[in-house]
Amino acid sequence: MLAKHRSILWNLGLLTFGASVFSVGIQEIVVGKGLMAGGISGVALLLYYLTGLFGPGVLYFLLNVPLMLLGWHSLSRRFFLYTLFGMGAISATMQLLPARALIADPLLAAIFGGAVMGAGSGIMLRSLGSAGGTDILAIWLNQKYNLRIGQFNFFFNLAVFAAGLAFYEPTLVLYSIILSYTNSKVMDYFLSLFNQRKMVFIISDKADAIARDIIHNLRRGATFLHGAGAYTGKSKRVILTITNTVQIKRLEELVFSHDPNAFFVVENTFNVLGEGFSRRKVY
Repeated sequence: MLAKHRSILWNLGLLTFGASVFSVGIQEIVVGKGLMAGGISGVALLLYYLTGLFGPGVLYFLLNVPLMLLGWHSLSRRFFLYTLFGMGAISATMQLLPARALIADPLLAAIFGGAVMGAGSGIMLRSLGSAGGTDILAIWLNQKYNLRIGQFNFFFNLAVFAAGLAFYEPTLVLYSIILSYTNSKVMDYFLSLFNQRKMVFIISDKADAIARDIIHNLRRGATFLHGAGAYTGKSKRVILTITNTVQIKRLEELVFSHDPNAFFVVENTFNVLGEGFSRRKVY
């Protein structure tokens, strides 16, 4: 029960902190320069610039209401409730923060505004929820029609920026595209920052001793894959193990201390699900 409460507090903390960072990017950098963004936040900004009504936070909340109703029927209750909290946190912080232009140059505003927004989005997606918006619609379309999430987001953002061209100077829209690109890249970086793993294949005649040390010294699991040398035809056991960036050097030293002639192949992995690593997020 205590672990469950800690998990809830951890996820709410990630959503709150991420929402605050995201909102700083919009209110303190983006709005002051009249820039747009992708997704539902971009639609909210566009409506705010056109009408001047309410505020970006209120418009973001109102636009999310029908999407949340859709999510109630298509997503897990846990994901829905965390996302509802994240959506509310973004709406509230966007309304509370003043709209200012902390960066005068529009290109720098686009780059740093996108970076701050991407950091906030990435932090929120590290939780068991999300910020709402197009994520919900994209997941629903993926589950119902097998439409890829990235493909949907691309075309949705394309429509938002096309609408912006009808009302704003092309230069501002181009700056906004730079903002959206920076946003997505920084968000991906934050998603992988604390989840980067190394998949290692080890080919050695000392496979048993190496696997034993991986299990007992590094406290990592190991799996034997059965293979054969293409040239010699000799059967070999290939070790497959997953580790993190901190332990990779220790693993390398362990392997070559047993067998200086071993083959040591390292691959980067974005996400590893299972015991000792990440838990699967249920949408």
